[in-house]
Amino acid sequence: MQRPRVLVSWSSGKDSAWMLHRLRQAGEVEIAGLLTTTTEAGEEERVAMHRVRRSILHGQAAAAGLALEEILLPDPCTEEAYAAAMQAFVERALGNGVTHIAFGDLFLEEVRTYREQRLAATGLQPLFPLWDSDTTALAEEMMAGGLRAHIASVDLAKLGPEFLGRSYDRAFLADLPAGCDPCGEYGEFHSVVVAGPIFAHTLEIEAGARELGETHGHIDFVLRCPLPT
Repeated sequence: MQRPRVLVSWSSGKDSAWMLHRLRQAGEVEIAGLLTTTTEAGEEERVAMHRVRRSILHGQAAAAGLALEEILLPDPCTEEAYAAAMQAFVERALGNGVTHIAFGDLFLEEVRTYREQRLAATGLQPLFPLWDSDTTALAEEMMAGGLRAHIASVDLAKLGPEFLGRSYDRAFLADLPAGCDPCGEYGEFHSVVVAGPIFAHTLEIEAGARELGETHGHIDFVLRCPLPT
C-alpha cells in the first residue's frame, strides 16, 4: 500500500522536531517536507510566533534533509490575505501528492479542533503524532533522546525575561514557576532546536538582542555557520 505523503508543520521548536523524529521512527508515512508560516518583521522574515530568523529555519531544513514549504504572510495579516495564501498552499500541496499535515499539538482540544476545521474542506487530513502526551514524560524523552534547544520567546505574564536564551534542559525545567507546563503547551515559552536525532549536524547559533514587548519577550538568535550551497 502507498504510504500517506505528509508535510510536517514546523515551528522551528522542540515539539515539531520530536514529532518528526516519531514519524521517522514509525516509518508509516512518507515525509514530503517541512511546512512553516513566516511573517514579515521589519527587514527580516521570521517564523510566526517564535520569531526565529528565516536563515535558521533554512538551516534546520538543510540539517533535516527535507524540503521547506513556506507560507509568507504580511504582518498584520488580513483575513483575505490569509485565505489567499492558504488556498495557494493547498493547491501546491495537493499537486505534489500531499495527503496529510502533521501537527505537534499535545493536548489543547481547542487548537486541535481549529486545525481540523481549517483543513476540513481542503482535501488534506490532519495528523497529531504527539497527541495526549504526558508533557513531563515527553520533556524527559526529548532530552534523553539528544534533542537540544534554546528558549526563543516567552510569555512575560508567566516567565521573566531571564529565561530567554536558556537551554531547554533539566535545569530550565526545575526553574519553571509552578503551573508552567514542561513543554510550554499553554504558550509559556517557545524554543528553537539546534540538534537532535532529526538533524545530520548541529546548528551553531548565537544569541543577540532581546526584544521585550508588553506581553512577550523574544531573543534574536543568529546562525553562525553559513548555509550549505
